[in-house]
Amino acid sequence: MKVYKTQDIRNVAILGHGGCGKTSLVEAMAHVTGVTTRQGRIEDGNTISDYDKEEIRRKFSINTSVVPIEWKFWKINLLDTPGYLDFVGEVDEALAAADGAIIVINGKAGVEAGTEKAWEYCEKYGIPRVFFVTNMDDEHADYMKVVEQLRELYGKRIAPFHLPIREDHKFTGVVNVVTLKGRRFTGDGKWEEREVPDDVQGDLEPCREALMEAVAETSEEYMERYFDGGEFTVDEIIDALRVNVNEGSVVPVQCGSGTLEYGIEGLIETCVEFLPSPIRDHIKIIGKDPRTDKEHNVDYDSRRPFSAYVFKTIVDPFIGRYSLIKVCSGELKSDAVIYNYDKDTEEKLSRIYILRGKEAIEMPELKAGDIGAIAKLSNTSTGDTLSLKADPLVIDKFEVEAPYTYMRYEAINKGDEDKVSQALQKMMEEDLTLRVFNDKENHQALLYGMGDQHLDVTVSMLEAKYKVGIKLSKPRVPYRETIRKKVTVREKYKKQSGGHGQYGDVAMEFEPSGDLETPYVFAERVVGGAVPKNYFPAVEKGIQDSVGRGPMAGYPVVGVKATLFDGSYHPVDSSEMAFKTAARQAFKNAFVEANPVILEPIVSLSVVVPDGYTGDIMGDLNKKRGRVLGMNPTDKGKTEIVADIPLSEIYGYSTNLRSMTGGRGSYAYSFSRYEQAPADVQERVIADNEKAEQ
Repeated sequence: MKVYKTQDIRNVAILGHGGCGKTSLVEAMAHVTGVTTRQGRIEDGNTISDYDKEEIRRKFSINTSVVPIEWKFWKINLLDTPGYLDFVGEVDEALAAADGAIIVINGKAGVEAGTEKAWEYCEKYGIPRVFFVTNMDDEHADYMKVVEQLRELYGKRIAPFHLPIREDHKFTGVVNVVTLKGRRFTGDGKWEEREVPDDVQGDLEPCREALMEAVAETSEEYMERYFDGGEFTVDEIIDALRVNVNEGSVVPVQCGSGTLEYGIEGLIETCVEFLPSPIRDHIKIIGKDPRTDKEHNVDYDSRRPFSAYVFKTIVDPFIGRYSLIKVCSGELKSDAVIYNYDKDTEEKLSRIYILRGKEAIEMPELKAGDIGAIAKLSNTSTGDTLSLKADPLVIDKFEVEAPYTYMRYEAINKGDEDKVSQALQKMMEEDLTLRVFNDKENHQALLYGMGDQHLDVTVSMLEAKYKVGIKLSKPRVPYRETIRKKVTVREKYKKQSGGHGQYGDVAMEFEPSGDLETPYVFAERVVGGAVPKNYFPAVEKGIQDSVGRGPMAGYPVVGVKATLFDGSYHPVDSSEMAFKTAARQAFKNAFVEANPVILEPIVSLSVVVPDGYTGDIMGDLNKKRGRVLGMNPTDKGKTEIVADIPLSEIYGYSTNLRSMTGGRGSYAYSFSRYEQAPADVQERVIADNEKAEQ
């Protein structure tokens, strides 16, 4: 593959709902442009982008793959992203490198939750986009229905560039609304011109009028000509629409079939003609010189010193480790010496690549704006900036959504704990939405992900790639135990077994401290030397040992004040061990008498859903013992519902929310406080603990 200049490069993310046809579309684009000699099929497991064994087995995309294609004078780096919501971290990575996007819609299914999510991502990153309605060869596909759905959601920005032609109920071609010419598809991505059929005229006129309005709004001259009844040339229309599409004020809609390769060349033309090169006037790439904190607009300027952004990391035992980069300024040559300011490491390169699926193609250099890969950068992570030591640069890291679904995990085979830990560490380098937390307090290791499917895939990939197995189970909720009243106890520990014995005698008060964030507060008011001062630390150590595991259900104790006020000692038999043991016995007996209760963690929950789902969400939260605190309208017809809810009720909420909202809802939560659990919850927690200890 030849080296392309910045203005001849298009970096295009392929977005859309899971199963809508994204990977098939990429295959069609690759075949039409000569990358492959035959189009791969998901069913056959031979597509370019879904090369991972887990993707082949499950028949859907899990990772973002780069598939560069060449067409005439241009190079298009296609970033094929997963459509299922559990893998949104991959979408974030792709959009950090993309300059445009194709949102794929299944013509039969219409606009789905993943379609709307893709739009939201493009809005978030300021990405110009094109809709491509695929599967038009299905007799139940309805292009105009899709257009109307899009217009209801996004208004006048939606501009159909194509209208489908059907003959004998079969999809055979399209009418180009811009040029007013018809195309008949002949197979293998080819087409021939044809007349515009009469039955399309009813849809053609309003679509054409909408386009002319968009063109007229690009300048006062065009506006005057439009109102005077003047016409625009095709070149004027294309130039004006290009400005609108780049700014996001017009979003084209095209149609075709990925499997039959209908409309694919027209889509490629649109990528080149309407989607921007990396150089975009209204988007600035800001880098900061860490030595001076001075900011620079790098803006894919080939004249500036080299800098690149690592947008994805691949750590695979089969294909190796690659850092996927987008060159932000200057150019990268295969013998360059690069510097990572974040890790303070400098390395000399021997080779640079572009990846096409799992294939690594060696390149002599990469120009600003291009996407490539560097192998074996062991100290470089996703989000790092690469530059020159003489001209260091740091670009702000992109953010990925935080994972809130979590499960407890354990190695299936004893002795595999280190292997599991190392394998998960490698997977977390690839997947920024995968997290591990060691909950020492509750003696459990927790695996966090974006949903149940994400965690399930992680388990499978650990087995397939790293040959280690883990089992997932319901996590132990971090309950707490405390007391509700003041009690006084006296405990004497006395033991005689020949020689020196053991003697410790303590009189203590236990009462609520009022601070549920601190396990205990220790105080003393011993008078007259009833207990010598040198034994006070031993008494406190007895309390400290006791609060780690409460008497009710084995959970940590919080909010207890223990006061030593009296006792006695033996000049020979007393010891630190004896007083510590006496204090532990005093704590245990006092706790039972002091009206003990179990506290449950309460989290502050934020749920964002389309307005039509608010009633269902609030009803469900009430069933989960949630307390709705308020509702805040957000933009684009959505509402944020804020509630306090027990952490135990959050388990499985990701699946429930998607089911209730068709995947259109999102949620986040953070710990708020501890509250006394209801009696039935306390009974269940105690019973579960007794069962676990049997």
